[in-house]
Amino acid sequence: MRIKEIFRDLYRSPIGLLEIIANKNALLVVSKINLLDSNINPNEITNKTKNQLESYFNKNLKNFDLPLNPQGSNFNKKVWNELIKIPFGEVKSYKQIAQNINNPNAYRAVGNANNKNPILIIIPCHRVIKNDGSIGGYALEINIKKQLLELENN
Repeated sequence: MRIKEIFRDLYRSPIGLLEIIANKNALLVVSKINLLDSNINPNEITNKTKNQLESYFNKNLKNFDLPLNPQGSNFNKKVWNELIKIPFGEVKSYKQIAQNINNPNAYRAVGNANNKNPILIIIPCHRVIKNDGSIGGYALEINIKKQLLELENN
């Protein structure tokens, strides 16, 4: 059995250092990391991801166009596919996402799926808020969620 080659790069974003991981076909991970290291081996997908993230943070990109392959349970993937449909600058509640995936009582599970989102920003879990309009949680820091929402609202 041949092990699939994994490609990795780093991007210094306004919210901190982001690690980008892809295989030859799709983006697998965008996550925030704290330590810079030189262990990188970029490919076309990691380069395209960096360019699109740069455009996003410069307010020149509203819709990412990248092949995605997040790893997770079928439920999580269903939630993440729904998150991608939330337009730039808009928000939906955990409850609305649960309803949209035909599982109206699963809003807590939707929150859990958001927390496990392996492709931050591009799968926009930051666009999901509580039903009462408050900001809700975020896998990173709440101020980062606020920063991303403000970026999209200005």
